[in-house]
Amino acid sequence: MLRVIGKRLALLIPTLFGLSVLLFLWVRSLPGGPATALLGERATPEAVARVNELYGFDEPILLQYFTYMGKLLQGDFGTSIITGRPVLEEFATRFPATIELSIVALIFAIGVGIPLGYMAARHYGRFVDHGSVVLSLIGITIPVFFLAFILKYLFAIQWPILPPDGRQNPRIDATHVTDFYVLDGILTGEYDAAWDAFLHLILPGLALGTIPLAIIVRITRASVLEVQNADYVRTARAKGLMEKTIRGRFILRNAMLPVVTTIGLQTGLLISGAVLTETVFAFNGIGSFLRDAIFELDYPVLQGFIIFIAILYALINLIVDVSYTIIDPRVRVQ
Repeated sequence: MLRVIGKRLALLIPTLFGLSVLLFLWVRSLPGGPATALLGERATPEAVARVNELYGFDEPILLQYFTYMGKLLQGDFGTSIITGRPVLEEFATRFPATIELSIVALIFAIGVGIPLGYMAARHYGRFVDHGSVVLSLIGITIPVFFLAFILKYLFAIQWPILPPDGRQNPRIDATHVTDFYVLDGILTGEYDAAWDAFLHLILPGLALGTIPLAIIVRITRASVLEVQNADYVRTARAKGLMEKTIRGRFILRNAMLPVVTTIGLQTGLLISGAVLTETVFAFNGIGSFLRDAIFELDYPVLQGFIIFIAILYALINLIVDVSYTIIDPRVRVQ
């Protein structure tokens, strides 16, 4: 297992190096140069010259890259043009909100998707199977922002049983230690604040988790259908093993490999693709910050976000590879 972790961490180095080169070239190839792109309509010759001198855009290209890499290795992702604060500091402030939202969406997708996909495969060709296929198709085809508006209208406006937006009721004077609002409420004993923060996560979590749910249902169904007809399953039944043992140890466990891969990919997509959901529900996370950065052409934030998501994807893939060795010992031997 340590060998697997070492190999994946070693592959992270050339991946991030290649990504840093592409990002560096992308910013330098912007129309009119990076200084003009940063200034926008305020790009007078004097202002462009000041920005070039401030950010070192007038230095030799190779020296610029080494300076850029040196800052990245020190954790300096630049300074946000919108807020004037370091990009890493902005991420640290907003990232817990997106993580909380992604965790709720992932729990919903996994908790419903795997059992539903398994039941669909077990009752292949029956009502449960057809119903799960139809629901998964609907979940994939409905745009996230449209579903978010429907959920918000139905359960926050038409039937006001859940909060419509934000992370917490502003009238609640809660103590925030980690900026994970639910966790903070539990740690500080402010259970009303924790419950209120959880209620604020339900609607955006359902909206964000619908597409991963649909994909997990389909992958689980296809994988279980393939495994339950395998020779070793028929052999286990011929030996007289209990059906419960066959389903748990032989079918479900072996069917989990493609499902785990799918969950890993969807986790990265949840975190990087929360822009629309956070916008609809006024959820102050990474997604809403990225939206503002796109509209305001805040290139330091965009660069930092891309590198941050690349590192996150690499870590998620590492967790997936380690889980392979736990689920299937044959992978460990290989």
